[in-house]
Amino acid sequence: MNNCSIANCENSSDKTRLRIAIQKSGRLTEDTEKLFRNSGIKFAESHDHLLAHAENLPIDILRVRDDDIPGLIMDHVVDWGVVGQNVLEETMMQRKLDGLNIGYTEVMPLNYGDCRLSVAVPSENDWHGLSDLEGKKIATTYPFLLRRVLKERGISFKPVLLTGSVEVAPRAGLADAICDLVCTGATLQSNGLKEVETIYRSKAVLICRDQELYPEKKAIADLLVQRFKGIMAASESKYIMMNAPRAKLEAIRSILPGAENPSIIELEGDHERVALHVVSREKVFWETLEQLKSLGATSILVVPIEKMLD
Repeated sequence: MNNCSIANCENSSDKTRLRIAIQKSGRLTEDTEKLFRNSGIKFAESHDHLLAHAENLPIDILRVRDDDIPGLIMDHVVDWGVVGQNVLEETMMQRKLDGLNIGYTEVMPLNYGDCRLSVAVPSENDWHGLSDLEGKKIATTYPFLLRRVLKERGISFKPVLLTGSVEVAPRAGLADAICDLVCTGATLQSNGLKEVETIYRSKAVLICRDQELYPEKKAIADLLVQRFKGIMAASESKYIMMNAPRAKLEAIRSILPGAENPSIIELEGDHERVALHVVSREKVFWETLEQLKSLGATSILVVPIEKMLD
């Protein structure tokens, strides 16, 4: 990614437009674009375009490599960026070593992109702890995160830096172990490896340049933060409706996870029962529904919420 070419474009652009960098393709792309769509940002451009302009808001989206995003923020080329915490941490350590600016502000954590940076070894190897890595060759894309953890444990190792297909390194004789991102572990298993220890947990985060935004940009940024929070709150919440015995209301409320004060609606012609509507901010399991039924609740509906503002 040529930061200078993007910077020149930015200097000539309207300073009222909020510029956001997101991953062009990868594990965060789909969820990030979904978050933007659900927040009301409309784009006409194809995914093949580096720069996309919103049709309905003064927002520009730059689709770039994920490991370019922290630098674009820290070099003040873009205003906002969506990036994995693992990439952010790794880039900060690299830039600090290079004497470059590492300033940024975290706007908010996002509720997707969960993964873990883990050590994996050949399935047939015994494992007694990180001390087993003493003096070993470890293939990784995250040498700084790995070095930080092992240095804290007093463990020396030989890094083998790879930018892709890290999991093939042991079988190819390039390394004794690997340290890589893991989501399901299926790729490790298919390459004869087993996950033995997690050294870092990551999720997506929204970050901002460490400069005050122009007032027009700040107004758009504040609007989006409010919408993002509403979307994330909705994704973690459910709207629950049921008919319930009036005498069991307190017992029912006590077992609803993360529930707000419910709305109680009188049922026509039935003074013993009421309709109860409530928003739950936690997962609702089958066991919860079965408990509600045992207390006399009927017609129990659990409905997903698309958008919500407090």
